[in-house]
Amino acid sequence: MITISDLSARIAGRLLLDHASVSLPSGTKAGLVGRNGAGKSTLFRVITGDLGAESGTISIPKNARMGQVKQEAPGTEDSLITIVLSADKERAALLAEAETATDPHRIAEIQMRLVDIDAHSAEARAASILSGLGFDQEAQARPASSFSGGWRMRVALASVLFTEPDLLLLDEPTNYLDLEGTMWLEDYIRRYPHTVIIISHDRDLLNNAVNSIVHLDQKKLTFYRGNYDQFERQKAEADELQMKAKAKNDAARKHLQSFIDRFKAKASKAKQAQSRVKALERMGTVAAVIEDHVQPITFPEPEKQPASPIVAISGGAVGYEPGKPILKGLNLRIDNDDRIALLGSNGNGKSTFAKFISGRLAPESGEMRLAPGLKIGFFAQHQLDDLVPNETPVEHVRRLMPTEPEARVRARVAQMGLATEKMATAAKDLSGGEKARLLMGLAAFHAPNLLILDEPTNHLDIDSRRALIEALNDYDGAVILISHDRHLIEATVDRLWLVNNGTVTSFEGDMEEYRDLIVASGKKKDDEKQKQSEEQSSKADQRKLNADKRASLAPLKKKINEIESLTGKLEKLIQALDAELADPALYEKAPAKAAEKAKQRGEAAAKLAAAEEQWLELSAEYEGAMAS
Repeated sequence: MITISDLSARIAGRLLLDHASVSLPSGTKAGLVGRNGAGKSTLFRVITGDLGAESGTISIPKNARMGQVKQEAPGTEDSLITIVLSADKERAALLAEAETATDPHRIAEIQMRLVDIDAHSAEARAASILSGLGFDQEAQARPASSFSGGWRMRVALASVLFTEPDLLLLDEPTNYLDLEGTMWLEDYIRRYPHTVIIISHDRDLLNNAVNSIVHLDQKKLTFYRGNYDQFERQKAEADELQMKAKAKNDAARKHLQSFIDRFKAKASKAKQAQSRVKALERMGTVAAVIEDHVQPITFPEPEKQPASPIVAISGGAVGYEPGKPILKGLNLRIDNDDRIALLGSNGNGKSTFAKFISGRLAPESGEMRLAPGLKIGFFAQHQLDDLVPNETPVEHVRRLMPTEPEARVRARVAQMGLATEKMATAAKDLSGGEKARLLMGLAAFHAPNLLILDEPTNHLDIDSRRALIEALNDYDGAVILISHDRHLIEATVDRLWLVNNGTVTSFEGDMEEYRDLIVASGKKKDDEKQKQSEEQSSKADQRKLNADKRASLAPLKKKINEIESLTGKLEKLIQALDAELADPALYEKAPAKAAEKAKQRGEAAAKLAAAEEQWLELSAEYEGAMAS
């Protein structure tokens, strides 16, 4: 059970949580939702202790292990599998100690603990998580430094999942995942055996992976059972009931106030008027439902649509190095009313194909024909860095409208979905979602006939994603969409192209069939891993059996070690006595002492013979027990 009681927290003087309370039962899979900037990440920082609360408490079970993705992605020369395995600090420490431990009892304890934490299957589990996040066996052996920042963040995610903490905190984990990785993560979270709190604006993830929603709104936390769709229905019903209660309360207050105003000056009605005043005070008020207005997104309509096909590719090949095409054998056409989603794992060439269509990459071979006058708008997440940090949205747009009056410039900024108060805000101070709106508006500024969007939703909250869906459905031009948001794809596109095996082909099924294809592919991989796991399990079982035997035979082994120590001491004693007895002067000067030394040597020799005989018997018994 996690209990948040009367919690208040500020960031830079701004109150984000105001006496908020909520309780989560153990094992809950909760989606933490709310508008961008509402304070979701701040709540995570308070839970982890990275930010102090102004007031209130957070109660978490004693000794509960907490885990979240590190902000800095690993970039060392260690292999990915090594990085993930090293995340389990206890396992790493036990294995290191096992290399140097000499005490039989401690060795037995280490081996038993390794068995308890399933350490012998750790490599298979780590490899399975990395595979689910898009790393094949070859990639898992490569150093982290050879991967880009986005792929390294996947390694950071894999590391925290591998440690399997009692409380798993995930903040927008799908931002660095492709559709395939997102589907895998949905299944992983759904089957996770402990408590999960996940900040996400991915509607499908919140519908398929969690069993409750915590809504952060107006600085308060409200718990809802069920997935996101159920939360929306429950909230709408609660809002409707509250509006009705407010209307009823307002009517009753108005009636009482009317009586007071009419009769407070009349002596005959003074008592009744005074009682109405007290009744009015006791009644209180019902708060209004406050709805945050989401700015719509609007893409300008193309002035003229060219005839289809607007893009025709014949025998096309494209890449970044001559003679090494990423994609080849491209024979495709795009019509002026096409809505196409590009499917396929990250690294297969989706972004390469988008750059090719937009003219950012030239064909290495073959031909690509564009319709005369075709305008193409291109948006990609990495372009957020292209915004001028100290310039406002108005200044960005004015550069494209240098002769237009201020009113028209601001009107264009408004079409991008930026509120009036944000128009004069420097780009560096805009939220991720506001930057994305500005960049999409700039990409579509010249009313393109073809709009290419590469992961447009990473920084958009759910309501802004809904605004993007409406904008795309209202837009008359063609669209090519790359996204891990399945809901966005299903709501806006009518054609699916699969980027796989070095080419692009049409996928004739729908998103459910594509999901089935991924599941089938994953099952094949799982079968192969199962075979490897069984082999490893067989070895692990043998190691466990040996560890159990060593533990049960520890007293016998200890006795053998004690006898070995005794024989060593006796041998040294006999050698010393032999050296003294070899001196002739001893017999002449101290014959009694010589006799005593001879007696001691005889007794030591008898003890040595008995010890050696016992050592042979016990060693044979130990070896026989280990071999059975």
